[in-house]
Amino acid sequence: MGPTDAPTTHDAEEDARNETLLIYVNGDLVPKDQAKVSVYDSGFMLGDGMWEGLRLYNGRWAFFDDHMDRLFGALKAVSLDIGMGPEDMRQILDRTAQANGMTHDAHCRLMVTRGPKAKPFQHPALSRSGPTIVAIAEHSKPADHLRTTGIRLATVPQVRGLPMSQDPKFNSHSKLNCVIACLQAEQAGADEALMLDPHGFVNTTNACNIFFVRRGEVWTSTGDYCMNGVTRQKVIDLCRADGIPVFERNFSLYDAYGADEAFLTGTFGAQTPVAQIDGKPIGTGERPMTERIRALYKDLVRRDTGG
Repeated sequence: MGPTDAPTTHDAEEDARNETLLIYVNGDLVPKDQAKVSVYDSGFMLGDGMWEGLRLYNGRWAFFDDHMDRLFGALKAVSLDIGMGPEDMRQILDRTAQANGMTHDAHCRLMVTRGPKAKPFQHPALSRSGPTIVAIAEHSKPADHLRTTGIRLATVPQVRGLPMSQDPKFNSHSKLNCVIACLQAEQAGADEALMLDPHGFVNTTNACNIFFVRRGEVWTSTGDYCMNGVTRQKVIDLCRADGIPVFERNFSLYDAYGADEAFLTGTFGAQTPVAQIDGKPIGTGERPMTERIRALYKDLVRRDTGG
């Protein structure tokens, strides 16, 4: 399997409706092939912006408040006042979904940058005309193979990441660190990268958070060096509520290789099984805990979105 057809954690079933999408760009709904931002935009030029990925179920955006808490917390941390609040974002998302006839199994990437710059240089004060806001919503259902075959991971030298360099809590447009890790994994023959923290403990992948199951216990990283994932936190909360022992702790690759199960968490794929790490199969291929958590999460989404 070559790099162009290797599975990823964001593989979706083909949907012809995505060829004629309307994209929200700064107040307008624009045909997909005409949706553009300026080459002077700070997001394009510097990666200066934040984004959220949200899923639409039963006509509602799942865990909307959690996503807005993360987005507006990040915007405040980088002194980006967009003059809008969460309910304004909801209106943008709803308007985009309605324009595309979406009520279920849709995924939106909501992007906010510091906006166009007066000159092609770094200083934030050069962004003088207000933010750029884009919403790309697609008809999007995870491909079946993500739930059956699983993802192959390779441990890579690229790490995530000290808060004083670029805090991994920022869901920023500056994703080069993760892109490099993904390339390293692909060049090692895997689908996605397993990234360690600065101390060498198992941390995250380049696109998702990761959990391991060992002897009936669920382990994940301390959270100190990974994205503060909405789905990650929901899984931890669900385990606690359902009596499943769950631990946020430091652990090494030795512990990961010997796990009974492993799965990734993210807004798009929810819980995606891991088939192997560094060529080593994870467990026997049976995934009872992953299936249990998947069912709990599906019920939580149903309750959150009124389905």
